[in-house]
Amino acid sequence: MAVDPRQVLAGVLTVTMFVMLANMIKRDHFDSPPANHWGVPIGNYEGKTAEHNVVTLARESIGPWKKDRVDPKPCWTKPAAEDTRQSDGFVTFSLTNGPEYHVSQIADAVVVARYLGATLLLPDIRGNTPGDKRKFGDIYDVDKFVESLDGVVKVAENQPADILARNLAVVRIPNQVTEKHIAENVEPLFRSKGNVRLASYFPSVNMRKTDRTTNIDSVSCLAMFGTLELQAEVHEVVDSVIERLRTLSRKSGGQFVAVDMRVEVLEKEDCQGSGDSETKSCYSPEEVALFLRKIGFDKDTTIYVTQSRWDSSLDTLKDFFPKTYTKDGIIPMDKKEYLSSETSELEKVLDFHICSQSDIFVPAISGLFYANVAGKRIASGRTQILVPANVPNSASATDFISPYISKKNHLAYSCFC
Repeated sequence: MAVDPRQVLAGVLTVTMFVMLANMIKRDHFDSPPANHWGVPIGNYEGKTAEHNVVTLARESIGPWKKDRVDPKPCWTKPAAEDTRQSDGFVTFSLTNGPEYHVSQIADAVVVARYLGATLLLPDIRGNTPGDKRKFGDIYDVDKFVESLDGVVKVAENQPADILARNLAVVRIPNQVTEKHIAENVEPLFRSKGNVRLASYFPSVNMRKTDRTTNIDSVSCLAMFGTLELQAEVHEVVDSVIERLRTLSRKSGGQFVAVDMRVEVLEKEDCQGSGDSETKSCYSPEEVALFLRKIGFDKDTTIYVTQSRWDSSLDTLKDFFPKTYTKDGIIPMDKKEYLSSETSELEKVLDFHICSQSDIFVPAISGLFYANVAGKRIASGRTQILVPANVPNSASATDFISPYISKKNHLAYSCFC
């Protein structure tokens, strides 16, 4: 009995999605500096009572903000057009699971297409629910994408009618795919079928750089950091939220903290950790609140959390920092359509770019969101990323700079000097 390749593709995408989501929680942890214990007992706090249990800050203190920012320079040069060997085949793929995955999926697809000399088909964007599908141009700038890859890979915006299921090989590739893997596992299928459809999977959700140096490094750097920009309307929404946050942050010079804190992830059993600060995969609102206060942030600090709508579990954070906001509480009224149930992908995009542009980013959850926000921040010179930890009575914020920054072990440091 013949098997419909479209059913195979659907199955591969579904399995890949669940594997990636499982890895996000199970296979990555914060590499935080060791700490002895909480200086304040963790319990149920109500109202302002909690503030009496932490170190009192001087009235003039507005937090440990770092004002210097240096834009890094790319360490790569755009690959020359004459290096490309063009074939008649196509590489197709979809962007899935949010912008933190999009960055890596784009890089892998461009690397494969360049190696094969194939034309890259502009991807569609698919969410986690059936039917949640949109065009690339609904979120990203198509012209910027095509122009940035000019001379590197040829990009087609529409799928040719002659690409059918029978001449399209579906192949799974690991994130940060290597030339060896392409040569052994992708190229033979491409040569036999003429076209391939890629489905990326993530053996690990960290983005630490490796010691290897290959011919595809410059292609990968360009794809990750030089191709994806938001289309104008979405860009405007991000800018309007950031502008509002800066307006509310007058007492701290217009600076604000973005915290990746999603209740549905924090509630998962696998996210509770062992209690060991070195293996913890996420931190509760209470733990983040205590962490921020103990490293020097006062109650006037403005905090943006990636939780879409207010949840009672965030009340403790707001007790410490009254200027704590979710998207629902901060987005302009004429942009509320971006928070409807049908626009979950757009919500993720807003979070990703707001966290990438905040003055300080605090990842309460480990995983690819943290890793790829860190990469985008490194590329723009915004290196203030503070990883929560169990802090003694008080500590310096510099002790909790992300290892991606302090050790310069993020993949982005292979691309920027």
